[in-house]
Amino acid sequence: MFAQDKLDLILRRYEEIGEKLASGADGQSYVALSRERATLDDVVEAIRGWRDAEREVTDLEAMIADSSMDADMRSLAEAEIGDVRARRDAAEKALQFALLPKDDADEKGVILEVRAGTGGDEAALFAGDLFRAYQKYAALKGWRVELVSESPGPLGGFKEIVAEILGRGVYGRLKFESGVHRVQRVPETETQGRIHTSAATVAVLPQAEEVDVDIDDRDLNIETMRAGGAGGQHVNKTESAIRITHIPSGIVVMMQEERSQHRNRAKAMAVLRSRLYDAERQRLDQERSADRKSQVGSGDRSERIRTYNFPQGRVTDHRINLTLYKLDRVMEGEFDEIIDGLITDHQQKLLAQSET
Repeated sequence: MFAQDKLDLILRRYEEIGEKLASGADGQSYVALSRERATLDDVVEAIRGWRDAEREVTDLEAMIADSSMDADMRSLAEAEIGDVRARRDAAEKALQFALLPKDDADEKGVILEVRAGTGGDEAALFAGDLFRAYQKYAALKGWRVELVSESPGPLGGFKEIVAEILGRGVYGRLKFESGVHRVQRVPETETQGRIHTSAATVAVLPQAEEVDVDIDDRDLNIETMRAGGAGGQHVNKTESAIRITHIPSGIVVMMQEERSQHRNRAKAMAVLRSRLYDAERQRLDQERSADRKSQVGSGDRSERIRTYNFPQGRVTDHRINLTLYKLDRVMEGEFDEIIDGLITDHQQKLLAQSET
């Protein structure tokens, strides 16, 4: 059962924040309070829902136990109590999930990196298709997508493409997309109609702010150079490209998408911060759960997580054994059914850990 004093404390804090906002908090204080209140919305709703259901059960049980109660009223209470207990049990489960520890990064935007894996040109084409599917999903959610860098494939698609996805709760929805995505389909260049298997890798990094990662300028090796690829005279004459090496970690970020060296540096630093932030989160997660077999939620990208089978119109997420025969809809950005399943699975594992 829940600690009532803890629930009372959450409700008091929620009301206190509401009073402060109503009294005219301004500037950074207003933003911080609004964010804190938003993180408590679901918890408070779950507490109130569970307590309401608990009171209903208590009242009905009292009516049934009261021998002086009118017989018809007791019969009505007996007929109703089964449904009310079921509602109470569902509210209790919802409250258990709401009280689970939150990932501080869930509300952040992300750096999305999609790279062609095994499979040559077909892998690059699939990387492009997968990236566009994420773009469509972002559009459905009202998120903003900003290209950071791209390296096109010879026949289309991308050898690598990196983008920022900005909005509320982006990382919380996309964090389980990190991993190896396998595709099975007949390439357009295949004359014999044979099915080929190729892959793309996806990395989803929570977007780090300067306050999240402290980077010492002395740890950076920054090089400027002329941008490569198409671009005419500008590319040949201007040293706008930036390569930043973070010496302690060995992480290297190259940026040449913008004509401004300043903008390329800003983008490169944003990517570097997110990679360092993600690396530290993974390190801490592995320390906390070194004996946990499943790496769901730790960002482990070493194994295949999902298969897209085009001839059968099938998509299978191997972590939760979910298969949907609606691949066309998924490639149009309809990821919610898969993502909801992954989030529920993750919550259930956290709940099981908390009970042991």
